[in-house]
Amino acid sequence: MPDDFVIARNPDGDSTLPYLLRIPLGERGLILKARDTWPRTAKIYCHRVEQWPEEPEVVERVPVRSCVRRGAAIDLVLDRGRENRSQLVMTTVKGGRQAIFWQSSRTTKQARPAGSIPRTRASGLKDLEIVVDTRERYAYGFGDQQATTRAAPLVAGDYGVVRDGALVGVVERKSLDDLVSSLSTGKLRYQLADLAVVPRAAVVVEDRYSKVLGLTRVRPAVVLEGLAECQVRWPQVPIHFCETRALAQEWTYRFLAATWVAAAEEEHGVVAVADLAAAPLLAPAPPTAAEVRAWAALHGHVVSDRGRVPRVVVEAYEVARKSPL
Repeated sequence: MPDDFVIARNPDGDSTLPYLLRIPLGERGLILKARDTWPRTAKIYCHRVEQWPEEPEVVERVPVRSCVRRGAAIDLVLDRGRENRSQLVMTTVKGGRQAIFWQSSRTTKQARPAGSIPRTRASGLKDLEIVVDTRERYAYGFGDQQATTRAAPLVAGDYGVVRDGALVGVVERKSLDDLVSSLSTGKLRYQLADLAVVPRAAVVVEDRYSKVLGLTRVRPAVVLEGLAECQVRWPQVPIHFCETRALAQEWTYRFLAATWVAAAEEEHGVVAVADLAAAPLLAPAPPTAAEVRAWAALHGHVVSDRGRVPRVVVEAYEVARKSPL
């Protein structure tokens, strides 16, 4: 289960990073030192620290809903109403030095979609090699994109990207007729099962979702129901509808470039996290006054509804909590 996220004061008074962060990632958690307690107005620079103090001066301790590493980033979701979603990004700055930045949605600039097909590099890649399955008929040429192609058999999908000899991303291309046919015969389910084995995969359809409503040879409701069932069973393989073949090709190019970069970030993230010091086991959080009062009412202790709970009642609660059932 997710542990608590803890912020403590850095005992090193000479440090320019006055706070320590205990991030509940994995079995033990990670520790970093940071410039502030939350990325409210700007990204916060963090740095590795070797050990957690034996008696930390805790500033804040918050339960965690989830803490997951995705590539070179750690997504942290706290169990509170405000200031609950943030991300720690591990990157490399000039000189090859590793840097860690703590950011939230307010401090992260979001890209805005353009109105026409861009001609810029996908994910910043100068050139992307796309493997085209040898069985693909009327294959995309990617002539308008900064990509090269080579033909080779793929275990799944029609287009893929390879990193260090491993297939890291694939796209299955379908026209609307092919989609309906493969869904009706059950072939699509087998294809999705094969795609789900690849780390990142998707299906791109060269038509609009609304065109399903105009089908005459098969009831539209049957197709829509089948697509919904497929997405529920294989949520890791999205089915994306594009209006035209050109847009489907562009989407495929961008998706495959993003998968290649994500695979590189995954490798970097594994190494970066492994290089950080593990946090010690976290002691149970002290009980809240509400918890002690609720327990006291059930066990015959007289406690006022307001003010400080008597220490003797708190100690009795602690003893009862540690006692075996």
